[in-house]
Amino acid sequence: MTLPKEAIKRSVFDHLDHPKAASSKAVEAIFEVIKKAFENGEDVLISGFGKFCTKEKGKRTGRNPGAGEGLMLAERRVVSLSVEQCRKEN
Repeated sequence: MTLPKEAIKRSVFDHLDHPKAASSKAVEAIFEVIKKAFENGEDVLISGFGKFCTKEKGKRTGRNPGAGEGLMLAERRVVSLSVEQCRKEN
């Protein structure tokens, strides 16, 4: 399921008694806090929802599915969500 940011903003607006602009600002602020944490390599725990963990992935061999040829994928940082972590902590 894809959940666009606009849908989240609309949902916040629908559930709270705040102006649309304030709801939008709140959602943007939350995403900015989360984004900064990821940029700093920090994990983000949203109690009752789950823990977003950043992980470093090393170089690895991949394959171009269109051409069928092998290639080297660069190192990168990825984010994963663990809902089990919250279940254990709650």
